[in-house]
Amino acid sequence: MQTILSPEIITALEAIVTPNYIFLDEETRAHYGHDETEDYSFPPSVVIKPGTVGEVSAIMKLANVYKIPVVPIGARTGLSGGALSIYGGIGLSMERFTNLEIDEKNLQAIMGPAVITQVLREAAFEKGLFYPPDPSSQGSCTIGGNVAENSGGARAVKYGVTKDYVLNLEVVLPNGDVIWTGANTLKNSTGYNLTQLMVGSEGTLGIITTIVMKLLPKNSHNILMLIPFFKSEQACQAVAEIFRAGIVPSALEFMERDAIDWGLKYLDNVNLDIKDEVQAHLLVEVDGNYPDVLFAEAEKIMAAVEHFDIDEILFADTEDQKNALWKLRRTVAEAVKSNSVYKEEDTVVPRYELPVLLAGIKTIGKKYGFHTVCYGHAGDGNLHVNIIKGDMTDENWKTEVPKGIREIFELTVSLKGTLSGEHGIGYVQKNYMDIAFGTTHLLLMKGIKQLFDPNNILNPGKILPDII
Repeated sequence: MQTILSPEIITALEAIVTPNYIFLDEETRAHYGHDETEDYSFPPSVVIKPGTVGEVSAIMKLANVYKIPVVPIGARTGLSGGALSIYGGIGLSMERFTNLEIDEKNLQAIMGPAVITQVLREAAFEKGLFYPPDPSSQGSCTIGGNVAENSGGARAVKYGVTKDYVLNLEVVLPNGDVIWTGANTLKNSTGYNLTQLMVGSEGTLGIITTIVMKLLPKNSHNILMLIPFFKSEQACQAVAEIFRAGIVPSALEFMERDAIDWGLKYLDNVNLDIKDEVQAHLLVEVDGNYPDVLFAEAEKIMAAVEHFDIDEILFADTEDQKNALWKLRRTVAEAVKSNSVYKEEDTVVPRYELPVLLAGIKTIGKKYGFHTVCYGHAGDGNLHVNIIKGDMTDENWKTEVPKGIREIFELTVSLKGTLSGEHGIGYVQKNYMDIAFGTTHLLLMKGIKQLFDPNNILNPGKILPDII
């Protein structure tokens, strides 16, 4: 049921945030009513753009009294519907929180949630520092959204995901109280870890207004290679073999043939000569400060994969070549979206189980009549599964695909995996949560939500299934 806001409520909101930052028009509400999750659209009743912590706090106090739904909105690049205002109410855009400070002495960044991920990475790089998490949408997604979804990226295999860099958060709770969740220290064993509870909570427990991240010294060298495989499952098998050879790549990405072909068609200035028999590629990077060490690691990788059916390995010799290969990988999702209506799932399993997962996904697709395009962060066992509508009827798309998705998730969990590696649960995956968790586990999550948000006003209808 959509929430209708009275003129009195709007007047009260205008007393908190000037009318210049309050929007009731249909065009603006529609703009903030969708993200990159399929074709869903749930416009909020009003869009508000606060600029201070005090304004966020006052808005939440008002919303809590009148039990108005509030959905924190970032860059709207999410793929699980986390920022959709499914009950209307207040769409709280955090886009004005763009402050960024690089603390070179402590190797930290202190920033607002609206800082673009790539902006942070470049600002750190200019100071000789490195922020590793690099989701494919890093040029448009924000750090606040990354924290909310616990985003990863290609280099998570070596450096970890967003949660591994968050030290402290300033958070406005649903009742308007403002807290810091931790401390700006590398170690903290003082009470429950509220910082990590907030990371990945998808805006359901509090609104993040300041983020403190740790940074690393940057590396000066890397080697990037593209390995073509004549059999997709062998590409998946090779992932574990590379690690068993004693190498931890800084990135290890899997792309099956359709992902490569669609990506090349989508990009005008990237050329790659691929034999017809090639079914998949691994994009492998090693990084560090000593070229001799990196060359030795590259040789070990070559030795680990040479007994598979592979074509000639391509080494990117120049920065332009490296950038072109990364551009191809990062635009695969956009290329798939431009070709067909699709659904994207975010499965993750122990990396040794990747071949079983891939084969199972293809079998399930045949059973229910849909085609899949798979790619992802193979080094983490994180496979993005794009289900393509193609020429499926609307009825089969509506009825058969959810059955197939459920079977894919059941297979994933049976392999000791889980439903999402980095995209979150949000709106579209919440009713599959029973596959990963039993009633006791789900009731614990529900209890945490109720403790933080007893009136269920903050991003309601996300993560937890409709029926527990």
